[in-house]
Amino acid sequence: MKNIYDMTIEQLEDYFLGIGEKKFKALQLYSWLYEKRINSFDEITDIKKVVVDKLKEDFTLDKLKVLKVERDELVNKYLFELHDGALVESVLMRHDYGTSICVSSQVGCNMGCKFCESGRLKKVRDLQAYEIVLQLLEVEKDIKERITHVVIMGIGEPFDNYLNVTNFIKIINHPKGLSIGSRHITVSTSGIVPKILEFADFPYQVNLAVSLHAPNDKLRDEIMPINKAYKIKDIMDALKIYYKKTNRRITFEYIMLDGINDKEENAQELCRLLKGLNCYVNLIPYNETNNIQYKRSKNDNILKFYDIIKKNNIGVTIRREFGSNISAACGQLRSKREEL
Repeated sequence: MKNIYDMTIEQLEDYFLGIGEKKFKALQLYSWLYEKRINSFDEITDIKKVVVDKLKEDFTLDKLKVLKVERDELVNKYLFELHDGALVESVLMRHDYGTSICVSSQVGCNMGCKFCESGRLKKVRDLQAYEIVLQLLEVEKDIKERITHVVIMGIGEPFDNYLNVTNFIKIINHPKGLSIGSRHITVSTSGIVPKILEFADFPYQVNLAVSLHAPNDKLRDEIMPINKAYKIKDIMDALKIYYKKTNRRITFEYIMLDGINDKEENAQELCRLLKGLNCYVNLIPYNETNNIQYKRSKNDNILKFYDIIKKNNIGVTIRREFGSNISAACGQLRSKREEL
């Protein structure tokens, strides 16, 4: 039986037409699901009982189980159990511009980035769209306020689960869904070139972030095995096509690893790579974990790196650090629970 939160508005319209009903009932149902937040189909009062009974036959309203929440001043970390016992995480962050959530798109990850806790435990399966949607609904229920920004950058590679991720975006963007604006949604990829090109034709103005983390193939091969399949030049060529089609500024994520990718010559090389592209660089102080040998770059090195990029007239930020007192690195809560 399908979970109702898996359905885009178009899929629900087709469903209602298929059972001989008017397609506007899809909007009515979305209002009950996402505005009124029902827990039972029996709460629906403006759709006739025979149709409600049909919904009960065809769909579930099952939610995720919250196994654990770790809280810090501006961040909450959630561990969820799915219907099959698999575990995923979400992170809520409070900013001066609103409240953002970083959601997972897979159980585990096959990209194998050497610095990443998520990739240490290999991919078990993709998340269905509803399993990503429900991460938002459970967190909003917990904090009793609306989430304004969504980043698909948790456990998993979103472009390795393309259809479910794009359906998730359609659901949360819809005015009767969670009504989160396209420009408040960001998808992060480690650089799956065919999907970058496909995403260039996705008809929503969603932000794209690329987890680059190295300015040359030799270094990127060492820390990100995906680079052996899609070299930096391939990624940059795809991004130029993406930009030409969308006119959307591209974000490059760059985790600062002590003595690995944080040297001044790395910064200069990164500037040469990005020259002429409408982009900005997000420097990320590394969240260290017990299972991985990499260390966070020293503050002086992060600032020197930042200054070099700034002086080359490329937009750059240093990501504010969240959750230093909790299991902040993506995948930590899951790996702790899995390895008990």
